[in-house]
Amino acid sequence: MIKHSKMMFLIAETPLHAGSGGDSVGIVDLPIQRERHTNFPKIEASGLKGCIREAFENSNKIISINGQNINVNNKDIISLIFGPEPENGNNNDHASSIFFTDARILLFPVKSLKGVFAWITCPMVLERFREELKLLKLNNINFDYNFNLLKNTAPTNSDILIKESNEVVLEEYTFKIEPKNDTSNIAKFLAEKIFPRPQNQQANNDIYLFWREKLENNLVILSDDDFKQFVTTSTEVITRIMIDNTTGVVKEGALWTEEYLPQDSILYSIVMASPLRVKDENKGIFKGNNDNEEAKNVIEFFEKGLPEIIQIGGNQTLGKGLTRTQILK
Repeated sequence: MIKHSKMMFLIAETPLHAGSGGDSVGIVDLPIQRERHTNFPKIEASGLKGCIREAFENSNKIISINGQNINVNNKDIISLIFGPEPENGNNNDHASSIFFTDARILLFPVKSLKGVFAWITCPMVLERFREELKLLKLNNINFDYNFNLLKNTAPTNSDILIKESNEVVLEEYTFKIEPKNDTSNIAKFLAEKIFPRPQNQQANNDIYLFWREKLENNLVILSDDDFKQFVTTSTEVITRIMIDNTTGVVKEGALWTEEYLPQDSILYSIVMASPLRVKDENKGIFKGNNDNEEAKNVIEFFEKGLPEIIQIGGNQTLGKGLTRTQILK
């Protein structure tokens, strides 16, 4: 039974290819994962969990749980939290104590005539995000807006807006945009959560200052249909080839295209924890007085141990898929 949960933001630092597998039915040979009914980009929970597990296995971070210091790459602890690795075709010893939802798109970067690029979203995405926030049961968070009334709006201090005509130009499309206070509040809320301020409040230590201010100023809420159009057609498509070492030319048939989520895409996933699925004597430092305490120790291990940068998807050796993580505070 799920006892504790956290929201995790994923910010693409480099283009990200979470492949859908199988043969393509379109012009792209290797497309990214998408929701079947909306065509919105996503990252499957199974792939996300595997990437995060690998990041823990390769980490040298030392954290404290129940007053004891542990290395997060401890194989026994990782097996306890993430579940045992398959051995001899059998991995049914016990289930994982940590779960992930599919990573959903929240903000998508699009080229802008002013301000270099804008982050776009839409009412459907924001409504989903609000429902996910409710699952976390955070009493100090208020994200209640009528998003359908905020189509084609931007923050009142937007610097991508052409003031004379109240228009924004995204890619080759021009949109009539209305500055609204509610959109300003939404942009500020997202900026503060995705790019948080330093705890000591020292300005020279505020590594996210530029990005927080950019999001506060450069958010655009489009209609669901317009958003769908951009996330379908404005991803990066890269053509790759393979060279024959002997002839120095492209090998026959060795030309293909790959689709990527662009750098600066922002997604989110819900991370959930349950009590450990093993006998009490095997729970070690995670053992609590009750199920709630155990699940709290599991989610604490995840939050403290999560690396700041993880790699998701394919082409790791080409520097693709580097992703910054941020836990919602």
